[in-house]
Amino acid sequence: MSDAPSQVTAPPAPAAPGDSEFDRDTTVRTREAGVHEVRLSPGWAIGKALNGGYLLAVLGRALRQALPHPDPFTITAHYLTATVAGPATIRTDVARSGRTVSTASAGLFQKDADGTEAERIRVLATYGDLDALSDDVRTSARPPAMPPREQCFSATDHPGGDAAVPEMGHRLDLRLDPETCGWALGAPSLRGEMRAWLALADGRDPDPLSLLMAVDALPPTGFDLGLTGWVPTVELTVHVRARPAPGPLRVAITTRNLAGGFLEEDAEIWDSADRLVAQSRQLARA
Repeated sequence: MSDAPSQVTAPPAPAAPGDSEFDRDTTVRTREAGVHEVRLSPGWAIGKALNGGYLLAVLGRALRQALPHPDPFTITAHYLTATVAGPATIRTDVARSGRTVSTASAGLFQKDADGTEAERIRVLATYGDLDALSDDVRTSARPPAMPPREQCFSATDHPGGDAAVPEMGHRLDLRLDPETCGWALGAPSLRGEMRAWLALADGRDPDPLSLLMAVDALPPTGFDLGLTGWVPTVELTVHVRARPAPGPLRVAITTRNLAGGFLEEDAEIWDSADRLVAQSRQLARA
């Protein structure tokens, strides 16, 4: 990274519904009851594999089409094998449709080179209506202390130049807190922390589905522990707590324990109205 954050230009006007790259790349077409087709975009890759948060958002959209409720309240994904860009099939199975919440499972399948179908991800989720929730909030949680966006580092500050930025990085407006990106200069803090401002690069405002992507959008906290290379997700659970207000999100992720070649990541996402709108925990391989 350069010695100082880049100059920040005004964010783009929000993308109109349906015009957002995120919406296009998570489009799911229902072929028949319980069977959905999707073409996964290479634009959300980290190396050769697609990002786990992007894939969770795709599965989340399929579940939204399968269930009578619009919003994910809790969703847990187990990542079985690496998913690549191209066609995929999602199969959903509704376990229960209730008055306030509904629950279903889903699996994402792709064909391997030999034509054999392989399951890549398996998900269990409960959906409801965030707008129907009570506005009573009692919490000890506080938004992360972070510098303003214009004082944080963006992808254009990467020491390896634009070519070193993962493909997914071009889909995002990600501004890393300088206190948590010393790893990029060979000086990790060893605290296992990552904080950033996060928005979609085309200006699309956040919603519950994009929160499923956002919890896995930052560089791995393992980098701040001195690790390098791929940190693949084994399991990821997301709790969506409220519909986010328009504007950039603040994401704070911590790792407290790396042992036996695995680490956990705990994430909090705060919206522009200082509300805690999503929480997650994932287990990843170091």
